[in-house]
Amino acid sequence: MCGFVGFTGYLENRQQILKKMADRIIHRGPDMEGYHISAADDSGHIALGFRRLSIIDLSDGAQPMYNEDRSVVCVFNGEIYNFLTLRDELISKGHIFRTRCDTEVLVHGYEEYGEDIVTKLRGMFAFVIWDKKTGNLFGARDPFGIKPFYYSILPSGDLVFGSEIKSFLDHPGFKPEVNPDALRPYLTFQYSATEETFFKNTFKLPPANCFTFTNGVVRKREYWDIDFSKKSSMNFDEAVSAVDYRVRESVQTHRISDVKVGSFLSGGVDSSYITAALMPEDTFSVGFHFDNFNETGEAQELSKLLGVENYTRMLDADDCFGALADIQYHMDEPQSNPSSVPLYFLAKLASEHVTVVLSGEGADEIYAGYEWYDETPLMRKYKKIPSIIRRGASGISAKLPYFKGHDFIIKGSGRPEDYFIGQALVFPEDEAAQILRPKYRSGMTPRDITAPIYDRVKDLSELEKKQYLDLKLWLPGDILLKADKMSMAHSIELRVPYLDVEVMREAATIPAEYKITEQNTKYVLRKAANKILPNEWADRTKKGFPVPIRKWLREDKYYNFAKEYFTSDAAAEFFEPDVLMKLLKDHREGKVNNGRKIWTALVFLVWHRKFFGN
Repeated sequence: MCGFVGFTGYLENRQQILKKMADRIIHRGPDMEGYHISAADDSGHIALGFRRLSIIDLSDGAQPMYNEDRSVVCVFNGEIYNFLTLRDELISKGHIFRTRCDTEVLVHGYEEYGEDIVTKLRGMFAFVIWDKKTGNLFGARDPFGIKPFYYSILPSGDLVFGSEIKSFLDHPGFKPEVNPDALRPYLTFQYSATEETFFKNTFKLPPANCFTFTNGVVRKREYWDIDFSKKSSMNFDEAVSAVDYRVRESVQTHRISDVKVGSFLSGGVDSSYITAALMPEDTFSVGFHFDNFNETGEAQELSKLLGVENYTRMLDADDCFGALADIQYHMDEPQSNPSSVPLYFLAKLASEHVTVVLSGEGADEIYAGYEWYDETPLMRKYKKIPSIIRRGASGISAKLPYFKGHDFIIKGSGRPEDYFIGQALVFPEDEAAQILRPKYRSGMTPRDITAPIYDRVKDLSELEKKQYLDLKLWLPGDILLKADKMSMAHSIELRVPYLDVEVMREAATIPAEYKITEQNTKYVLRKAANKILPNEWADRTKKGFPVPIRKWLREDKYYNFAKEYFTSDAAAEFFEPDVLMKLLKDHREGKVNNGRKIWTALVFLVWHRKFFGN
């Protein structure tokens, strides 16, 4: 696990600029640094910087890494789990390796297969390869978006790129400016939901995309996609056994390391299954000093049953509010999922004992674990009505003012395109517009963002459409962003065995009725986990990572913390001050629970102050 930075074009002091950019992300790689700056007579000018966290081949593996004649150079963040197989394949084709590091597989793989190397990789990755002979810069991001990749085309036509946007701040050609189109969708989604980030003219490379940069133009293409169209003929018991085999195989693949590996552990089935399959020496948990906001007891109990050590930290409001500015700095963009806060402290706790942790992200999206995917008994009865009638009722209801049963009828249409934007919905679209100053009411609507994704899967079932949307939008934009940024803030590598192309390929063939049943969500995964977990862990209802922000914001100290931001000049620039303060006051007085809305606006203002001052 590492971080990289880079830029094209000639600058007089580019060595010093490159080092400052790399030092800005030293938390991603405190063990080693490396640089490549093209010679004056190269076909193009490229500067690549690297910070390394040593995981595999501790004695070597320095980056940037070259081929034999130094015509190909690579910087890479992540892990390629099938690198030994690819290494043997490339050696059989005549390539000479000088290390046992996975980065060198990318170098020789690019020589052998060109851009198609991305289709052979099993892992999490973001990388760039400079091809001196062609003058092309080639890069890619892994299929799920586990590792981040940002880029910006400068006014000069040159490219600046890297693992974190904050490194761009040290490039003289990069002028940080708030993207006015980002705030409106953020208030609804709670994360940056479009390719353009909160920094104007700065973009995320989408998951499963690769690109070439030539003559000032970025050309990107998708190299992989999720395919739900092929269904297995396995019966339920066979599917359970197949899932169990695949999850355990993926855990074994993801444990490859030359340093100590632990696991995050909550009371839920996802992390418990990973932990039981891994059997690490150490597990890590955090909780809050509030009833119903603490699963550390379940984590400690499972660790005791498995015979492994559990390290636990309890958090309070002072911990969380005190770290909020640092969390948003590491996040690069405002992201108001409250679970980012405990994850920050969980990663800090783990970093005191291990360098690599396995975690349970992705199981809910792949095996259908969210409440939004399930249906109430009443909805199941309603859906016995012919779909043509339900869809007609939905179309009429959508045009009428709100009435009791309005949302139920629309959801009963069986068309998630009409009502489902993913796992987060903080401010409804009209409320988001009302709270913003006119200048910031632009930007894409939720429907603008979700429609192109739904258009790709028109023939899927209702459940699989929701899964596909979440895998494309919510997972990389929220879940994986905080997983990467919060773990790297403390220089540890977080691995996610559920998010593996082989796991996904098999899970996509499992019929929807094996995933969601009247008994529970992600039913097939729970039954697979039950092979090595007691019933109470396999069957436990999903709890998420609850954070008591609604309670804290009713206390004077934290009400005033939010009020100071809400009455600032920055708040008046972006928001309607009276509307903003009404949210806060109504919440404090117990008239309504505005906790998530307050937190989402607050997080943006904390982020803005951190990057742009007061």
